[in-house]
Amino acid sequence: MSEASEPAWTIRPERPQDAPLVEHLNETAFGPGRFAKSAYRLREGVSQVDELAFVAIQAGELRGSVRFWPIMIGAQRALMLGPLAVKSDQRGRGIGVALMERALEEARRRGHEAAILVGDEPYYARVGFAKLPSGRIRFPGPVDPSRVLGLSLKPGSLLNLSGEVRRARLDEPVCADSAGLASG
Repeated sequence: MSEASEPAWTIRPERPQDAPLVEHLNETAFGPGRFAKSAYRLREGVSQVDELAFVAIQAGELRGSVRFWPIMIGAQRALMLGPLAVKSDQRGRGIGVALMERALEEARRRGHEAAILVGDEPYYARVGFAKLPSGRIRFPGPVDPSRVLGLSLKPGSLLNLSGEVRRARLDEPVCADSAGLASG
């Protein structure tokens, strides 16, 4: 069987038994320093949006994953994309873009209005993300404003987003009132 005729990856919803593999992939892709980043700190004590978590599988192996988290921007609910991770030897095959397209399609179907992320615009522009005006949304920690990107899942929804980015819901009482999210 030639390389071109090998079966491609399959994208499916993340299952509970995938979680350890996804965590290992994220650890390998981003290292321990990821926990200090503002985007990761917004996930502390909050559950991911399970219906928007997808994995790419090929030949029974995890090739990549994407997750989304609920956030608030000012008084508006939104989604934060990430982490998006693809095994290093699988990069450049379109897996990351395919994962995002599938998850964003589901987010639209479920009525979500907007998504943001912190990342490289040339890559994320492939699925429609664009740089947000500097200062319109503020993270509770250091973030390079040129890397803050947004996507309207419903026409015009980004026009209303402004303010402080914070957790949308807290699943663990220890994180009440954004404990541990000091500015600066």
